[in-house]
Amino acid sequence: MPAIDALLTALTTGEVELVDLTAPLTPETPILQLPAPFANTIPMSLEVVSDFDDAGPAWGWNNIHTGEHTGTHLDAPVHWATGRQGYTVDAIPPSRLIGPAVVLDLTAEVAENPDFVLEPEHFEKHVAEHGPLPEGAWLVFRTGWSAFNKDAAAFANADEHGPHTPGVSPEGAQWLAASAITGFAVETVGIDAGQAGGMEPPFPAHHFLLGANKFGLTQLQNVDRLPVTGAVIVASPLPIVGGTGSPARVLAFVPA
Repeated sequence: MPAIDALLTALTTGEVELVDLTAPLTPETPILQLPAPFANTIPMSLEVVSDFDDAGPAWGWNNIHTGEHTGTHLDAPVHWATGRQGYTVDAIPPSRLIGPAVVLDLTAEVAENPDFVLEPEHFEKHVAEHGPLPEGAWLVFRTGWSAFNKDAAAFANADEHGPHTPGVSPEGAQWLAASAITGFAVETVGIDAGQAGGMEPPFPAHHFLLGANKFGLTQLQNVDRLPVTGAVIVASPLPIVGGTGSPARVLAFVPA
């Protein structure tokens, strides 16, 4: 299997680097906070089952308490009303979870305006410079927002008008839904902008992308280590039967 042998050799020699894009999952990991009367998911917590004690003298283990959409996680199509007939997380073909990474770096624009949203012109500019989006690609929106992922208040960046975080416009979401990508990946708490509830339709990234049987990846970190093109992303959600999403380990193969 020369292709596999070549990859293993490249990893050993450093020609290819394996980069972890996953934020550590702790009780302090920021989670989405919806306003009343909507219900919210729970933060992650561990419940000790045994810890080398009378309950289990030679082993330690825990129960995990968390929501499907906590921390770095994948949104399956059935997470949204428009995608209710699409994949549950356990039914996603593995081939849809691995694909070339395409990075759009708008960190400077987001630093000036946290409510910045991607428009079709941003995607079209990338295509003009780098060629069409590859079939099955993960489109990664680099914003620098992962710098705040250990500070829940800064991560939400909320005021009396709600959270202020970057995302994608309704027109941009429609453009992506019609493209060849497998999914949209972000550094923020969700694939929509903080102010997306007031857009038409509300939460357009969820509405259009999940409705097109595509996926979302959220709360990534280390995306500054990805090139514009040339890397490969592997997303590994738990195959929760009937699940609308799952915490995920997200890795990238990056050429040196």
